[in-house]
Amino acid sequence: MRLTSTLFRAFLLSTLGVGSCFAQTGSPAEPVRYVGGESVDPSVHEGRLRYAMGVESRQTVRANRTKPELSDGHGWTYNHASNLCYWNDTFYQQYLSNPVDEHIAPGQTLLTTSKDGRTWAQPQVVFPPYQPPAGVKIPTGSTGYMMHQRMGFYVAPDGRLLVLAFYGHTEDPFAEGGIGRVVREAYRDGTFGPIYFIRYNTLPTTDGVLWNETNTSFPFYKKAPDAGFVQACEALLANKLMTQQWWDEDQGLDGFFNLTNAKSALSYYHRKDGQVVALWKRSFVALSPDEGATYSEPVKVPTLVMAGGKMWGQRTDDGRFAISYNPIDIDEYRYPLVVVTGDDGILYDNMLLVQGEVPPRRFYGRWKDFGPCYVRGIVEGNGNPPGHDMWLTYSMNKEDMWVSRVPTPIRYEVKGKVSDSFDKLDLNGPVPDWNIYAPQWAPVAVVSSPGKPGKSLELTDRDPYDYARAIRVFEEGSRVEVKLSVYAAQTTGGLLEIDLTDRYGNRPVRLRFDAQGQIVATDGSTEKVLQAYTSNRWYALTLRANASLRGSYDLLIDGKEVLKGAALAEAVKSVERLSVRTGTYRDLPNRRTPNETPEPPLPGADEPVAASVFYVDDVQCKASK
Repeated sequence: MRLTSTLFRAFLLSTLGVGSCFAQTGSPAEPVRYVGGESVDPSVHEGRLRYAMGVESRQTVRANRTKPELSDGHGWTYNHASNLCYWNDTFYQQYLSNPVDEHIAPGQTLLTTSKDGRTWAQPQVVFPPYQPPAGVKIPTGSTGYMMHQRMGFYVAPDGRLLVLAFYGHTEDPFAEGGIGRVVREAYRDGTFGPIYFIRYNTLPTTDGVLWNETNTSFPFYKKAPDAGFVQACEALLANKLMTQQWWDEDQGLDGFFNLTNAKSALSYYHRKDGQVVALWKRSFVALSPDEGATYSEPVKVPTLVMAGGKMWGQRTDDGRFAISYNPIDIDEYRYPLVVVTGDDGILYDNMLLVQGEVPPRRFYGRWKDFGPCYVRGIVEGNGNPPGHDMWLTYSMNKEDMWVSRVPTPIRYEVKGKVSDSFDKLDLNGPVPDWNIYAPQWAPVAVVSSPGKPGKSLELTDRDPYDYARAIRVFEEGSRVEVKLSVYAAQTTGGLLEIDLTDRYGNRPVRLRFDAQGQIVATDGSTEKVLQAYTSNRWYALTLRANASLRGSYDLLIDGKEVLKGAALAEAVKSVERLSVRTGTYRDLPNRRTPNETPEPPLPGADEPVAASVFYVDDVQCKASK
């Protein structure tokens, strides 16, 4: 019998069960797809990826156990799950905090603010450790109270800012371990309104207790005397996209959630055709055609490799789309942080590095995974900062808080000569096209140049376990000439490493101003002391590299050739980046470093060391094939 195409397809579907072979990318069967060929090398922090150009990453909170006045005032060293919004011309970053371990009492939520995303205020507690009413007992199987939060902010239709978090029981705040979600208003003068419950958990505890206003510590939001605040809360409760973020904490039985088989840690965006793309941990994605009223079945997208870290997606200011995540399938090692981009919110390409640094974890704690964890951006409707940047927030090693400003359009290539003098930039402002890594104790800033007119890039370092770093991407080439001027404010105790790297992060050319006042360079597998340097003077450096498999490079200092035909430290085919940092190259911890072995705090982690300061100026890079 001859089968028509329609009959043949029906035969396949009914007899062979291969209907999935007709799944279309962009449909509920595969809502998004990463089509790029780049993947991560787990042996190095940067993953051997190219950089998303111009990303500025700054530490907002540095945990400090013994000197809390230098941190958040509490000395707690488990800090995680940050959220970000922009309101009242101000960035608001919220995060939860425990003394040592994840999901171990007590827990609280703090908030810090910034006008420019670079300088951040001392954090303040917005939701304190939970204190139950007299006579209310911890349920059987629980050990205390904690904070948890999948959502931090909501800008209401009338412009009010609501701050939210979730109270639950340790060690499992989800489902029957939850108590309820709390809310308070942030006022424009920097103060906050009273705390209310906006929703109680609807699952009974292990002892059969249901939470309500009679057995919890804060009143229900409807009791608030401010009618505008009540209206703002009800607008949030009616917003089914916003509140779907609550599901894995609440998992309510009362019909509140439209998607009851959701996954963990929702983020979402609207693609160009208006459909909502819902993203969860562990590569799960779904679509909603009606603003969260209904969803397709969440499916695991095989081209998005990830584990228990969060996935963040958004439409960027240039009209394109970006998804940021940790592209590894191991929970304990969450690095690097990457971004993939696309034109339609369906197809994504070009896996690029957002954050490739993994500093030492200074304080052991349970489930404190290595690397930049739980990335989030600014949820649709929660503000759009000036400029055309994507702003991301995350914890580092689940102890320090960070933000990254990612310029759009997101790029990774340069064509033509680079010539950066910094003179036209604002003091302490952004540095276009430079990738900046700036811990609180190792800042990077545009400053007035010492010893000459104009401005330069200052790298200061007082951190015993981290460094300041600045990277300039230039046109990829096998023959390059890089010029820069370097000024050291000291000759002892400071270190500046200067590398030329290829697109994979290999470092064929390595030069340093060392802590003993010497300029040292590599020649193949050996190091050569070239000359002493003095403080408070500028040195003009010229590097000419032949980046071939058996290549070499020359070095001139103040126009004098001090190294000619030096062998590359690593064989490469090209180079494309200049890197300067105030510390030695690192790739520890790695995937073999024990994650859950109790260790004492790193010695001296809470004390800044004597500051070293270096300045960089007059950077010029040109390349040829």
